[in-house]
Amino acid sequence: MAEEKKNILTYEGLKKLEDELADLKVNRRREVAQKIKEAREQGDLSENAEYDAAKDEQRDIEARIEEIEKILKNVEVIDEDNLDTETIQFGCTVHFEDMDTQEEFTYKLSGSTESNILEGSISNESPVGAKLVGSKAGQVITVDAPNGKFNYKILDFTRA
Repeated sequence: MAEEKKNILTYEGLKKLEDELADLKVNRRREVAQKIKEAREQGDLSENAEYDAAKDEQRDIEARIEEIEKILKNVEVIDEDNLDTETIQFGCTVHFEDMDTQEEFTYKLSGSTESNILEGSISNESPVGAKLVGSKAGQVITVDAPNGKFNYKILDFTRA
């Protein structure tokens, strides 16, 4: 059997997942159980939209609990304090510029489990993230992406 991929997290990301898991198990399960109970008391379940919605919510909660438990089972927490301070590493916030469009970007470099581009973080496994790791301020990196090659100049970076 192939070894499962490690889920790389920061301490902050680990805490966030553990808090979410606790909330799902303690609060959300109780809330949805109450919704199901109330819907059952309304009688006929075959045409009870509230019951169906509560059961769907319960299924979603249980799926998320299972997903988080799977992530935590194979987690590797990166101690950001022990990383090289001269180069961009996991957990750094990087400010860089597209050399063609002069558009500037700022993203935190995180593991694939924590990354969310809409919240300002990219995965160290993404094409851009992988090229950023080990780079320095002032350096130009070339990223081979599915839609072409992009050149980015690293303007600066900070540690969290």
